[in-house]
Amino acid sequence: MRPMTEIDQTPDSSEAPYQRRIRSFVLRQGRLTKGQERALQTAWPTFGIEYTDQALDVNQAFGRTESKKILEIGFGMGDATAKIAQTLPDCDFLAVEVHTPGVGSLLKLMQEGDIHNIRIIQHDAVEVLQNMLADGSLDGVHIFFPDPWHKKRHHKRRLIQAEFVKLLCTKLKAGAYIHVATDWQEYAEWVLEVLQGEPQLQNTASDYAEKPSYRPLTKFENRGLKLGHGVWDLVFKRV
Repeated sequence: MRPMTEIDQTPDSSEAPYQRRIRSFVLRQGRLTKGQERALQTAWPTFGIEYTDQALDVNQAFGRTESKKILEIGFGMGDATAKIAQTLPDCDFLAVEVHTPGVGSLLKLMQEGDIHNIRIIQHDAVEVLQNMLADGSLDGVHIFFPDPWHKKRHHKRRLIQAEFVKLLCTKLKAGAYIHVATDWQEYAEWVLEVLQGEPQLQNTASDYAEKPSYRPLTKFENRGLKLGHGVWDLVFKRV
């Protein structure tokens, strides 16, 4: 689940939405499996939302108004997103990812699990936030295992920056939360400092939070824990 930044969006207008390639030096598309391609063909028209520069009516997108709306940024291959959506059926998840095989994988999981409370936008999350989401429209944001860009010269590419967090806060309702999880300690310290520096946010813990029950352990995370690697969850609320 490595959310990508600094995206160059240059789709071929002749391609269908799920076929478009978002070209960036940080993006590796990989090959589509037959199952992913089939899911893109059959499920995208129902669960995919094409990026536009106009505000999205999230209640209309999900067909209900009473549910909490959670933005998931960079869902990777979608395993955790699908499990969370099944665990929290009364919530709706707007999942944003640039990686085409990941989009296909999540759509396939949704079909297999009969999951209907996810919608997918294949685009840069920053532009989605800026142009598609109304202020105060979100009950939560999930950012799980973003790319840590561990080399110091690459820190400017990290998704979690003060300006980005300020943008997120404008989209959150009062009392809504931001949940970040990372397996890179230095990045956890970075994220903690950035989130603590935003006056619109309040930490729900003294520093790092216990893993919320809704976030499943990924295969990657389980492997790391067995090797003694740490995982840090940060949960901040909009005041």
